Amino acid sequence: MTTPENNGKAPTPAPAAAPSPEPTTPVAAPKTKKRLHPVIRILLGTVGTLVALVLMAVLVLGFVVTLAYPKLPDLDSLTDYRPKIPLRVFSADGVLIGEFGEERRNLVHIKDIPDIMKKAVLAIEDDRFYEHGGVDYQGIVRASFANLSGGSGGASTITQQVARNFFLTSNEPTFLQKASRKFLYEIPLAWKIERNLTKDQILEVYMNQIYLGQRAYGFSSAAQIYFGKSLKELTIAESAMLAGLPKAPSAYNPVVNPKRAHARQQYILLRMRQLGYITDQQYTQAKDEELKVKTDSTAFGVHAEYVSEMARQLVYAQFKDDTYTRGLNVFTTITKADQDAAYLALRRGIIDYERRHGYRGPEGYMEIPATSKEEADDAIESELADHPDSDDLVAAVVLEATTKEITAVLATGDEIKISGSGLGFAGNLLSEKAPPQKKIKRGAIIRVFQDGKNWIVTQMPEVESAFVSVNPNDGAVRALVGGFDFNRNKFNHVIQAWRQPGSSFKPFIYSSSLEKGLSPATIINDAPLTFTQTGGQVWQPKNYGGKFEGPISMRRALQKSINLVSIRILERVGVKYAQEYITRFGFDADKNPPYLTLALGAGAVTPLQMVGAYSVFANGGYKINPYLISKITDNNGNTLSEAQPAKSGDEANRVIDARNAFVMDSMLRDVVRHGTAVKALSLKRTDLAGKTGTTNDSMDAWFAGYQPNLVGIAWMGYDQPKSLGDRETGGGLALPIWISYMQKALKDAPMVDRTVPSGLIESGGEYYYSEYPPNASVRDLGMGDHGTTASPEEEKAKNQMKNELF
Repeated sequence: MTTPENNGKAPTPAPAAAPSPEPTTPVAAPKTKKRLHPVIRILLGTVGTLVALVLMAVLVLGFVVTLAYPKLPDLDSLTDYRPKIPLRVFSADGVLIGEFGEERRNLVHIKDIPDIMKKAVLAIEDDRFYEHGGVDYQGIVRASFANLSGGSGGASTITQQVARNFFLTSNEPTFLQKASRKFLYEIPLAWKIERNLTKDQILEVYMNQIYLGQRAYGFSSAAQIYFGKSLKELTIAESAMLAGLPKAPSAYNPVVNPKRAHARQQYILLRMRQLGYITDQQYTQAKDEELKVKTDSTAFGVHAEYVSEMARQLVYAQFKDDTYTRGLNVFTTITKADQDAAYLALRRGIIDYERRHGYRGPEGYMEIPATSKEEADDAIESELADHPDSDDLVAAVVLEATTKEITAVLATGDEIKISGSGLGFAGNLLSEKAPPQKKIKRGAIIRVFQDGKNWIVTQMPEVESAFVSVNPNDGAVRALVGGFDFNRNKFNHVIQAWRQPGSSFKPFIYSSSLEKGLSPATIINDAPLTFTQTGGQVWQPKNYGGKFEGPISMRRALQKSINLVSIRILERVGVKYAQEYITRFGFDADKNPPYLTLALGAGAVTPLQMVGAYSVFANGGYKINPYLISKITDNNGNTLSEAQPAKSGDEANRVIDARNAFVMDSMLRDVVRHGTAVKALSLKRTDLAGKTGTTNDSMDAWFAGYQPNLVGIAWMGYDQPKSLGDRETGGGLALPIWISYMQKALKDAPMVDRTVPSGLIESGGEYYYSEYPPNASVRDLGMGDHGTTASPEEEKAKNQMKNELF
């Protein structure tokens, strides 16, 4: 029979029977071994593998600690954290006006960092920061698998980031190199940091040290640079925006990449809500908040670039290389209100001058590609990068121009239309008859500014100007503008421009004459003078306008700024005496040689010298030294140096008689009331005094004026001296700048009346020294017998003229 055993084959014969063995106890058949379920086996295997891996990791880490820990760097730079903090320059009223250093940083202690700023950072960088011991092990494993699978991931805690930023400068490109650095150095170093610093100390270092783009290090600096605010002023939305920067300062920079920055900010706000750091209502409000990011991250609250640079140079002379890293705070004497007034007055004065002298034409021309709009936009953007803005004067490329309208595009990509009065300045170069090299046409690069909603064609000026004001009682500089635009021309005309002062120098010659017996009532003959120079050349000085007044009082002559009278006064005084006398006011003798041309201001002075010199008249006869820095402190507020200025009222600082200062002040007040500075009466004040100045051929225009508590000097001219124009004078160019400034600076200042000092005699409405009473003083000059015969030295001086000055 076929059975399953034989499968249908013939049965195998049984073997022969063997002899029967001895009887034994029967043995039970072995039981079948029970196998584990495959799933359980896999789980156990996995657990075993993981345990083995953990044991291996522990052994490896123990080995790493044994080898690497003793070699880890000291933590002095953390335990005694002293970051590089830049030099900061402030106005007297605390406005930041300048910053110098490779790193823009402001050290803030953890107690002064708002809680919402800390939470925003923890939400995105390390939400378990206050729980772990410096290393997030789960995160490391997760990031490792992500990198091995071709993705990207990071698990560095804030402590690890501090370790890396301070001590690990290498930037390994591969995963294995990064992993080895992390295990060999970063993790042990993080442990060491956690053992030596508190969590708050670590977070404080991180939030002050981390780079956040735009040369900003630390969140306090970033808050100022991106939003113009202190940390305490930030909103939740702004805090979240800044918290997104550490991962990739370039990619998430709200100035450069606003869309990516916004997306990351929104994610951080969501994380803050999920972690319970903010409420649902706060989240809704923050995610919809419209942020105002400062696009010009280098701008400060006031235009004081020349002041900042002066301060930097002065501080560097004292502190050398520590200047840019020690966190010095420099407090200047200028005030924001005064500086703003001076800046606007100077620029307005220059632009007014430019408009009077006509449009010179476009700044240049470019070919606008006609292939595509994208190429045209790129080319225009590239071209305009070479024509940077000057505050409100911006460059534009003309797309289309007719006699009635200009269409142009700005660097922002915005198209503008200019028509009507906006074309008036440049109208002559829009016609078909305009010279091709000056014509406004497609591709022309022009300069425009916006007045309300209207755009107006203007031009960058060629002429320069300077303005400086001081408190005459101690020399504190209240405002200083060294030129039209510091970024275009860093030459500081207040301190570096040695120019002829012209008639603004005459008061110092008049002052010297009071010590020689002359008085404001002395009659001087304004008549032609002829001098024969060495070599036979003839010099015939002229008055402005070419007219002569004849006999005129000294007071009236100063009001009308008569040249011939000044020359006769200097003849009487003596050029050597006058040269020595003017040094009392701070002028250099070698810059003002002893020739009769000194009477016409043919020497050389700076606006800073002039403001110090006129302060002597303003303060009653005391020499003060204009100074800019009131004090310097370190980053902790400790005073390192403080100004000790010379002050008026201290007789040790007196350089001219109080009577002299009073009489000169009365004469200079009459220049404002009745003379060449009469425009200043528009200020409706009775305590103003000053003197206009115009040099030969109108190459320099000055106004030097003051109120008893404020002295201001305005100058205008070309860097390469040339005529400002036949009819241009100090009264027409410099005086308006001075008036514009004083209108704001003296807005709430009370009127000041002077007290007549002892030793003066008042007779017939005029003042005389008691030792030179009316019947004994010099009564007239240049009118025959009444004049005093000149000494041989003075006769010789007549012939020592400098031809090149005239």
